Amino acid sequence: MNGAEVQQRVFKELLQEARNTTFGKEHKLKSVGSIKEFQEKVPLRDYEELKPYIERVMQGENRVLWPGEINWFAKSSGTTSEKSKFIPVSYDALEDCQFMGSRDVIACYYHQNPSAKVFQGKGLIIGGSHQINPLAENSYYGDLSAVMMNNMPFIANYLATPSMDIALLPEWETKMQKMIESTYKENVTNISGVPSWTLLLLQGILEKTGASTVLEVWPNLELYIHGGVSFEPYRDQFADIIGGPIAYRETYNASEGFFGIQDHSDKDMLLMLDYGIFYEFILLDELDKKDAKVLWLDEVELNTTYALVLNTNAGLWRYRIGDTIEFTSKNPYRIRITGRTKSFINACGEELMVHNAEQAITRAQKICCCKVSEFTAAPVYLDGKKKARHQWAIEFNKKPDDIGFFEMTLDLELQKLNSDYEAKRKGDMILLPLEVLICEQNTFYKWMKEKHKLGGQHKVPKLSNNRKIIEEIIGIIKK
Repeated sequence: MNGAEVQQRVFKELLQEARNTTFGKEHKLKSVGSIKEFQEKVPLRDYEELKPYIERVMQGENRVLWPGEINWFAKSSGTTSEKSKFIPVSYDALEDCQFMGSRDVIACYYHQNPSAKVFQGKGLIIGGSHQINPLAENSYYGDLSAVMMNNMPFIANYLATPSMDIALLPEWETKMQKMIESTYKENVTNISGVPSWTLLLLQGILEKTGASTVLEVWPNLELYIHGGVSFEPYRDQFADIIGGPIAYRETYNASEGFFGIQDHSDKDMLLMLDYGIFYEFILLDELDKKDAKVLWLDEVELNTTYALVLNTNAGLWRYRIGDTIEFTSKNPYRIRITGRTKSFINACGEELMVHNAEQAITRAQKICCCKVSEFTAAPVYLDGKKKARHQWAIEFNKKPDDIGFFEMTLDLELQKLNSDYEAKRKGDMILLPLEVLICEQNTFYKWMKEKHKLGGQHKVPKLSNNRKIIEEIIGIIKK
């Protein structure tokens, strides 16, 4: 069975399960006979458009979007939104999607490394917290990682560190200290977490122990599973702090589902087609069109940017998640994440996307022998006779010797990666050279703390087409 056939089977199973739900009856899913008919009957939706159904589920109503009780909700603010989203997490989504992905990433690692000893020690999980949802009895919400930890089987808890009472603490800074205290003496063989927060914990471990590298503390560490942001800008920092060769594996999972696994050392990920999710794709340049053509797996092309649309076994129907991807292979189907539909800079038609920015930062670090810990960028728009430019707020672990040379290098790398940016920069006619604002240590940590977004899956938005975030960062710099 090829990938398209697997997706057709998942499509039929989803419709069969949902036909007698409130959503299914309203959209006549019982009579849908094809993917095209489904696309004609069910409109595309974002979170706000699906929210009325989700609120009914949160209040304890059953069979609204998906059959069966739904007692867990993954709280997510996304990358750019200030408002919280509550994503329903059904039993099927946990067992057949989230946990399936967690198992498969380890299985793929063992397939490539038969002598691995991951299970001979503990897995360090850097997750979020949970709390009781006041809208209904026996209903809870929290970061996805916390939802998963609360529902893990006993054996998984036994193999994890720290203990659940520490891992689920709601206050990040307290939790970080307790995690350091409770894990540095453990036999940690694998780590899972977002790179930025993982680095903070590892730095704390070294400070606690006085060790020079992580492998001095955990000599049996062999695997780091990461996701949430591109790993490339962090790769050299991890190599330095860990102090030796270990395996790195990326996963593509979110509150809405588990989508991809880096099944070997190649950077691209397998799109997981049998996890109870039916995927659809919209060409990025058609995203805002009312009559945008929506494709399914059998219709995609390689090296083309698509906005991702989900139909899931938790009742998200034709849901625009806000991520963009491109396919690098169709046998098997492999993808790479290219950014967010709302995370870009397009002040003058340059259409700078997150993957361009992250690649350029990675290249500039190597050329200038520096290390970037966090960054965000935004446009300075045309103002009268003043030309536009991009402004980057960057926090360095190791600053470049010459910031002017770093600015020039970053600008040139962006031009190499993005022909639209190169065209707008030509002769300084439209865009002036970019400007870098150097942030002191912990600037972004302070910003995240002010936003109540410490830890878990929270991350710094890399690009914005307005100046709201960068002005807030500038405010912290000036304090």
